Amino acid sequence: MDDGRRHIGTAERRARLALRQRLADGARADSPEEVADSLVALHGTDPSTVYLAVGARLADPAKTVGETERALYEDGTLVRMHGMRHTVFVFPTGLTAVVHASTGLAVAARERAALLKHMATAGAPDGAWLAEVEESALAALARRGQATAAELARDEPRLKEQFVYAAGKSYEGVHTVSTRLLKVLGVEGKVVRGRPLGSWTSSQFRWAPAPPHPELDTAGAQADLLRRRLEACGPATEEDLTWWTGWRVTEVRRALSAIGAETVSLDEGTGYVAAGDTGPVAAPAAPWAALLPALDPTAMGWRHRDWYLAPALRPALFDRSGNVGPTVWWNGRVIGGWAQRADGEIVWRILDDTDAGREAETAITTEAERLRTWVGTTRITPRFRTPLERELSA
Repeated sequence: MDDGRRHIGTAERRARLALRQRLADGARADSPEEVADSLVALHGTDPSTVYLAVGARLADPAKTVGETERALYEDGTLVRMHGMRHTVFVFPTGLTAVVHASTGLAVAARERAALLKHMATAGAPDGAWLAEVEESALAALARRGQATAAELARDEPRLKEQFVYAAGKSYEGVHTVSTRLLKVLGVEGKVVRGRPLGSWTSSQFRWAPAPPHPELDTAGAQADLLRRRLEACGPATEEDLTWWTGWRVTEVRRALSAIGAETVSLDEGTGYVAAGDTGPVAAPAAPWAALLPALDPTAMGWRHRDWYLAPALRPALFDRSGNVGPTVWWNGRVIGGWAQRADGEIVWRILDDTDAGREAETAITTEAERLRTWVGTTRITPRFRTPLERELSA
């Protein structure tokens, strides 16, 4: 029964995705900062995802590596840090205070308490000792500007201390103070990832002092983050937002109320958009294709994905933990996957050819060549391998 709410169907949701996620021709960005600002956050668990996600959305993909490195490591306009769901993301620097207050504080308290508990159980030094080591390590990092854990341990040898974790259990292991403490400091917003030790695909990072930011009210920060999220990805369901933020449902509802989010009707039920965003959005002027990387923020942007990803495709495109692999898109929906072979060739396969004929194949071929050209001699292996990616790259 019509309850007066506007219905936003699949076609319009795909149009919004195409334009607001910077994927359609004419919507692409001029800089990595524009990409990150439009998407709110770029998944940073796999270092190559950041660059591949940016490259897929730049008007000139040849600038991808140089401009992304500039933003991350020279200008500091982008920051790699822990964010939602205790996951590493790349954020616009201006958003770090919002992310820390909305999401990081609660996680940080749990992480520090767990470290102190594990050290006490193992008979390791106490909290006062850890506080001294922390102060010394942060001072050393400030002097160096950026440093690896090993470099910091040369300045503060107590970082090399080890303790047994889960003694007597099947998963017993030996933890080093530097590894656990730097993780806690990252979640607390005191340090961030700096330059990698290798190329842009390297997962070994230096640490750097976190950029200064004001301490914000948690509820206000949550409202700000959710507003930005809806502007980028609305409409979204309450479950979508709870999943993406990692907050309690009561926190999501409080933030929705605070920003005056408006309800709309979706095929799967009630959705939310930012205030004033209920109006229709026209489809892009021309059909479009995209090759998005593993863990791309668009592919991983919603908990309910049937409107852009058919359930039948999931076994081939996701790993067992729910991480998406490289995907091929046509006009707002996932139709297949891609991979890079050892010789650098970009290969792809269409798994769902509904409405994906010769025009789609031509556009996908163009995008594959666009990707191959800017990636060049760099070889990319996703951190989380998926069945189709393994098959195509073999």
